[in-house]
Amino acid sequence: MAKLVPVGVSARHIHLSREHVEALFGPGYELTVMKPLSQPGQFAANETVEVVGPKGSFPKVRILGPARSATQLEISRTDAYAIGIDAPVRESGDIAGTPGITIKGPAGELTIEQGVIVAARHIHFHTTDAERWGIADKQRLKVRVGGERGLVFEQVIARVSPDFALDMHIDTDEANAAGVQSGDTAEIIG
Repeated sequence: MAKLVPVGVSARHIHLSREHVEALFGPGYELTVMKPLSQPGQFAANETVEVVGPKGSFPKVRILGPARSATQLEISRTDAYAIGIDAPVRESGDIAGTPGITIKGPAGELTIEQGVIVAARHIHFHTTDAERWGIADKQRLKVRVGGERGLVFEQVIARVSPDFALDMHIDTDEANAAGVQSGDTAEIIG
């Protein structure tokens, strides 16, 4: 039985802590939903911020909600070069020792000391999908993607939770290299 997974391409985005939402947008501000994302309860917000690095900036970086415990900017390797930051490949939430960045919003700006990463490619598995396919949380997988420039991604991290929906997340550099887009299908091969 083929282990097929939908692909979601993650463009640059930022997760903000509640404290930083208020610092950038004003006291008591609540993010507003532009559209739901593939993971239950997650959404792309209408709000954007500007992020400023040593060599450049990106205006209108989409905020993903809801607010998190720590602020984290996820960019591609190409983005990192463009703004002059050596962002490491990390799992979401693993921000210790990562570079910081300046963030500008309509009500203020702030500089975070850490939190800029290139997100490690991963697949969100609902517990039942993982059990059906014999996949454990944090397991490293091989995944084949099609397209004109199909390839095999190695070191794809399995993230298993009853709160997740089945979805593979890769960044724009990886999607462009493979010639795939959101909604395409990948196959777990190892």
